[in-house]
Amino acid sequence: MKKHSIVIAGGGSTFTPGIVLMLLENLDRLPIRQIKFYDNDKERQDIVADACEIIMKEKAPEIQFLKTTDPKEAFTDVDFVMAHIRVGKYKMREMDEKIPLKYDVVGQETCGPGGISYGMRSIGGVIELVDYMEKYSPDAWMLNYSNPAAIVAEATRKLRPQAKILNICDMPIAIENLMVKILGLKSRKDLTVRYYGLNHFGWWTSIMDKEGHDLMPKLKAHVKDNGYAVDFDESGQHVDESWKHTFEKVKDVYALDPDTLPNTYLKYYMYPQDEVAKANPEYTRANEVMDGREKHVFGECKKITANQSTEGSTLEIDEHASYIVDLARAIAYNTGERMLLIVENKGAIANFDDTAMVEIPCIVGANGPEPITQGEIPRFQKGLMEQQVAVEKLVVEAWEERSRQKLWQALTLSRTVPNGRVAKELMEELIEANNMFWPELN
Repeated sequence: MKKHSIVIAGGGSTFTPGIVLMLLENLDRLPIRQIKFYDNDKERQDIVADACEIIMKEKAPEIQFLKTTDPKEAFTDVDFVMAHIRVGKYKMREMDEKIPLKYDVVGQETCGPGGISYGMRSIGGVIELVDYMEKYSPDAWMLNYSNPAAIVAEATRKLRPQAKILNICDMPIAIENLMVKILGLKSRKDLTVRYYGLNHFGWWTSIMDKEGHDLMPKLKAHVKDNGYAVDFDESGQHVDESWKHTFEKVKDVYALDPDTLPNTYLKYYMYPQDEVAKANPEYTRANEVMDGREKHVFGECKKITANQSTEGSTLEIDEHASYIVDLARAIAYNTGERMLLIVENKGAIANFDDTAMVEIPCIVGANGPEPITQGEIPRFQKGLMEQQVAVEKLVVEAWEERSRQKLWQALTLSRTVPNGRVAKELMEELIEANNMFWPELN
């Protein structure tokens, strides 16, 4: 089996150590000859990279390791670019969440005005990575899980239509892991799912086991009363109080369409006032992350570097990120893995915009994804998705055309924003907050 060369773009991310541990755990499935870290923030990357270098020396000393802030060095001789960048870091995420809340509007990193703000920062960053990859390793594939995935996917479709980039999201995987617990099964690999929507905006329409038994009735019975809430173990990414509330709130979203099972993020669009009412405008999810995961991961990394050993380290394998290995394997070995990806619709949802970037099951092989046809979708979902896809397209047009008008339209069209006046006031404040990161709008 060929050994692969991987660059992790966003080397200073709090998720990077968990992904490295996951890659090392799966070397039998995806052999690796070198891992490179690339980030434009040297100081932050050094903290993570120095610890990861020690982890690799202990677990897989044969893998070459390099950390760099030089694009040529990072992107030359790579098979896969694994990208999870956060332009503006958590400080700007905090602004994305807190500014909307001043206007009694949902403050969330990928939904509503916060997602639009983050999207306007992310587009340029992801396009830059695509261009580096195409320049230095034109045969490589980018596996992009940078948020907000819906806006980023639309931007790459429109601005870099030939790019070998696959946009993926881990939220359906996290939810399927909860479904597996509800059902008492061992692994989400035991499920065959049908699902359609946009990123963070979708519905499961069928869930079967490998023998073809319908698992939806049992799941629906649980979700009707409990949402996706189960008895949580205290480790892992999605267990803060805010997540527990999110999993419980699903029962209210489910009630709107009991024929399907919803993505958790739909609560922000269906019940925005409820989300604002329970939010603390002084202490949002960004603060939870900075005080929780960020402190923990950076603290552990510094400890490993100081001790020159991982002994006693509490850094954890990012288990649910193993889908990244599934995706890389599917491309490298033409496995025909069935996966949820964000792809151009092109008729997969028959009664929906062909150019929309939809999240649906695909069969993935050496040539990339082949979407599985979903047929026609009901009016309720279609209407919601048309409104949301228009928001995402307007954001990308606003970025490309440097258009303040289109950004105002995008914000006004979002289900989370009550009217055009609030949209305009919000926009002006977001423009000011993002003056280092957004293009100048006319």
